[in-house]
Amino acid sequence: MARDLPDGHHIPAHHHRRAQLIYGTTGAITVVTDHGVWVVPATRGVWVPAGLTHAMTCAGPVAMRTLYIEPQSAWRLPEIPTVVSVSPLLRELIDEATRLPAEYEREGREGKVVELLLLELAPLPVPALHLPAPADAQLDELCAAIQQEPGDRWATADAAAYAHMSPRSLQRRFTAATGMSLARWVQQARLIRAVTLLAKGTPVTVIATGLGYATPSAFTAMFNRTLGTTPSAYFADREPGPSAGRFTAA
Repeated sequence: MARDLPDGHHIPAHHHRRAQLIYGTTGAITVVTDHGVWVVPATRGVWVPAGLTHAMTCAGPVAMRTLYIEPQSAWRLPEIPTVVSVSPLLRELIDEATRLPAEYEREGREGKVVELLLLELAPLPVPALHLPAPADAQLDELCAAIQQEPGDRWATADAAAYAHMSPRSLQRRFTAATGMSLARWVQQARLIRAVTLLAKGTPVTVIATGLGYATPSAFTAMFNRTLGTTPSAYFADREPGPSAGRFTAA
């Protein structure tokens, strides 16, 4: 299915009988599930297993290209939501698949296109912008506050005071519940906010200030160190790296 969606378009929580690959050739898409939050620009997509409830929000205009895949045809793929890197070949296959009839001919060219597309969806690591959700009500409230205002001061002492627990208890429970340290989770929240703002065309200087960085260069250094490119080049870099067309378990 091919749909052109405006900036800020929100699709409420829902699920499908089939597995789904969510991909946009422009802008960025935020996908929310009980497993956490993923943000994907135009060189990434999100794999959503069959029956998994998820919601989506667009950052910037998004030309969304969605595939629905029968579970038995996706047996090689993860049973948890993950991020896929979309190579130039996979991008063209996705685009071609959206033009095929729903009841395509399995023998001949149409079936070969789909067969090759499924072969390109092989699980190998790629970097992902992912915020794991804690299975802890007290920490869930804290994480929601961080996502709401990622640029605020969220040092351990500040976060512990917000969550009404000791710093030592917070660090122990947070790592156990999310698999990340608090500092790493806050950085991921800031990166996710940065990517969604970049997709909307927000200047880097404005993003850096809003996320609490003293200078744009400090923000750019963190962004480059984590994602391997500068903020200004992130949406200009359309060619994925050597692991293109592959998944990461998140």
